[in-house]
Amino acid sequence: MKQIPILDVGGVLISTSILTEYFCCDLDACGGACCIEGDAGAPVTVDEIGEMEHSLDAAWPLMSAQAQAVVDRQGVAYTDPEGELVTSIVGGKDCVFTYYNYPPTMIEGLPRGCCLCALEKVFRDGRSRFAKPISCALYPIREKHFSGGLIGLNYHRWAICDAAIRKGREENLRLYQFLREPLIRRFGQAWYDELCEVAHELELQSLQSSEDESSDNEIDEARSM
Repeated sequence: MKQIPILDVGGVLISTSILTEYFCCDLDACGGACCIEGDAGAPVTVDEIGEMEHSLDAAWPLMSAQAQAVVDRQGVAYTDPEGELVTSIVGGKDCVFTYYNYPPTMIEGLPRGCCLCALEKVFRDGRSRFAKPISCALYPIREKHFSGGLIGLNYHRWAICDAAIRKGREENLRLYQFLREPLIRRFGQAWYDELCEVAHELELQSLQSSEDESSDNEIDEARSM
């Protein structure tokens, strides 16, 4: 059966690649490059800007002097050329909440110099109530808004995540499984359960298609004998 590229799950349009592709972040390989590559900050909502401002005092010591200067000048977010609210960045690159775990801030289990999120660090330490923007938590899934309130989710492919694809295959972990917690945070448990059911059905269809193709090949071989 030919795979349908877009599915409607609970009123949200889903690229099937989110359900079929393997993915598991490999910080040892990429060093958290998604926080520092690109030419704009991460998309944020007005509510998230308020949460970031509330967490700023706790995150401030982890932020670079350059990032602190940017926040002093323009705040934690700005409007990009496309009119979208995004996190402020340093030098057209690093998110202002980026920090590197060089000693003495080495975190056990992560490589030296890995790029990390100050917001998530202080949240995990119990010093703030906000982990990080949902657009960051969902990456490499990107959310798109259409007219009428319709939401679409797409898998953003990027060379810096090639190691994550390899690790996903090794761990037998699909993208939607790797991003279970942020997807539940964004859309709720009931919606995620429905997503899992759709993914299971899609897998069964794929297996059935493979079996049918194998049977057809066996018949063709028998006829040629």
